[in-house]
Amino acid sequence: MRFHDRVELTIDSGVAHVLLDRPDKLNALDAEMFAAIREAGMHLFKEPTVRCVVLSGAGRAFCAGLDMASMAETGRHRETPLTERTHGNANAPQQAAVVWRKLPMPVIAAVHGVCFGGGLQIAGGADIKIAAPDARFAVMEVKWGLVPDMGGYWLWRGTVREDVLRELSYTHREFTGEDAVAYGFATHVDPDPLARAMALAHDIAAKSPHAVRGAKAIANRWWDATVDQLLMAESHEQTKLIGTHNQREAVLAGLEKRKAEFADP
Repeated sequence: MRFHDRVELTIDSGVAHVLLDRPDKLNALDAEMFAAIREAGMHLFKEPTVRCVVLSGAGRAFCAGLDMASMAETGRHRETPLTERTHGNANAPQQAAVVWRKLPMPVIAAVHGVCFGGGLQIAGGADIKIAAPDARFAVMEVKWGLVPDMGGYWLWRGTVREDVLRELSYTHREFTGEDAVAYGFATHVDPDPLARAMALAHDIAAKSPHAVRGAKAIANRWWDATVDQLLMAESHEQTKLIGTHNQREAVLAGLEKRKAEFADP
């Protein structure tokens, strides 16, 4: 299915592929692209058979960030102030990035070409990021007199070192896919990030979806919860899993050395 003629969503064998599909503009973010990314992400909440998501860009880039023509429309936020929370704890542009972290199933971003500004924050919403070694990254907003404001400071917390983020934000210096792994913006570097992401997604999709979702729910609280809250979160998630069909199936399949047949949420 397609959203605003900007994003394509396909689902196969438990893996959803969300393709940013505006290649003539390097998948830059205009109003329609923002809306399409949000809607595609929010649609996945209603897809119980999806066990993992791959997020990638068509053409020569993942996402070049804000469309310059869109940025020139200085009144684009007047109807709805950025301070208004339109999507839970986020505004509309933020939701395009944080929706991937909010989804119950894992999300893997496959990054090639340029990944600037808002594009870097959208990739940051993924649980796992796989980058081409020659991909070009930048925390670009200061170049345009702005600050990162699509959830990046939350999404990068715990993976990107604070002083590194400060330097890159203040200078908008470009860095490579290999640098992105070293800095904490990416998980792995691979010459074919989409193929690596798809292989990993299908591997995850073969696991118990309830257990994977439970692990993501705990991981999402890692940097916000106290020690006591994390210990209790582990206990709550484990209590929901023990003795269920999928948990018993995981054990039996392992003992019988066969492929597990899990039920979807």
